[in-house]
Amino acid sequence: MKTLKKVVLALVLVSVAYAADDVVNAVHGTITKVDSATKTFVIKTADGTEHSMHVVDATTVHESDISAKDSWRGLKEGTEAVVHYTTAGTDDTALEIDKIGKGGLKSSEGTIEGIDRGGKKLVVTSGDGAQSTYRLTDHAAKDAGKGIGAGVEKGTKVTVYYTKDAGIRVAHFFEKD
Repeated sequence: MKTLKKVVLALVLVSVAYAADDVVNAVHGTITKVDSATKTFVIKTADGTEHSMHVVDATTVHESDISAKDSWRGLKEGTEAVVHYTTAGTDDTALEIDKIGKGGLKSSEGTIEGIDRGGKKLVVTSGDGAQSTYRLTDHAAKDAGKGIGAGVEKGTKVTVYYTKDAGIRVAHFFEKD
């Protein structure tokens, strides 16, 4: 019986350890290096920080031209992107890559009026006073805007990166301006 309890305890501890590694983060920057041989790429943020990311078969690449001559899996140097990733030990693995700009995610700046992560809803007012409501993707509801702080407050200026689906704005990522 003691052995069974020890096995159960060990399984619980292993599950908790793996769950800690499954936290999804996001980074916004420019792809500066793509290496198809090692299945990695480097993305550099505005503050100069470089993140090396692994690409796996399950990695989703949105809004990119996979057939582009100078690309691998639709990734190419110079592309602005948002990458949702997990960290296991010292390795970052890209789960989802969203291209920004022409042919990719659109962006809009404004001030947060309200956010409901559970209800996956974000309301932003632009500089001209127009109010837009966005449906948050799962990743956006969980990880986007974390840099804003624990309590995202009305009045925080943000940039929202989104697509339109049947006329509905879908926010994939947002960050504090």
